[in-house]
Amino acid sequence: MWPGLTVGETAVMSAPKPYTPAQERRGNPFIKYGSKLNTWLYRSTGGRLGASFVGGAAVCLLTTTGRKSGEPRTMPLLYLRDGRDIVVVASKGGYSTHPQWYFNLLADPAVEVTIGREHLEMTARIATAEEKAALWPRLVDNYKYYGTYQARTERDIPVVICSPLG
Repeated sequence: MWPGLTVGETAVMSAPKPYTPAQERRGNPFIKYGSKLNTWLYRSTGGRLGASFVGGAAVCLLTTTGRKSGEPRTMPLLYLRDGRDIVVVASKGGYSTHPQWYFNLLADPAVEVTIGREHLEMTARIATAEEKAALWPRLVDNYKYYGTYQARTERDIPVVICSPLG
C-alpha cells in the first residue's frame, strides 16, 4: 500500500516527463564516462565485471566504426538473444535524440559484439515495425525501464538486430 492511501483508494501514476535540454546536457557526460568505465571493466575482466546491469539484465559490448573518425567506438549495451541474433535498443535512457552509436551503424552496419570473451562479427540492421512489435515485450521483460524510456520521449526508440556474418 502507498503511504497516505487508505484501503480502496488507488494511486494515480503520472506518465514519465520528457527530460529537459538541461537534464540531457548534464546526463550526457555521465553516460559517456560511465560507459567508458563499464567498457574498461568488461574488457579487463573478460566480462566478469560489467556484464550485468540493474535487475540482472545482460550487457554486451557493441563496437561500431565512427562515421566521422573512422575509429572503433565501443558501448556497453543491454542485449537479448533471439536465436543467433543479438538484439539491442537505441534507448539512450529516453533522451530526445538517438545515441551516437546508432548513427555510426547506420553509416556502417558492420559491427562487433562482445559477450564475455566471445567476439562476434555481425551486421546490424534496424528492426521492422513488425519485428519491433514482436521483440519489444521481451525486451521490456528483460529490462522494465525500456517502457518508461519510450513513454518519456516522442522519438520511436529503435530496436537493432545484429546478425552473424554468413
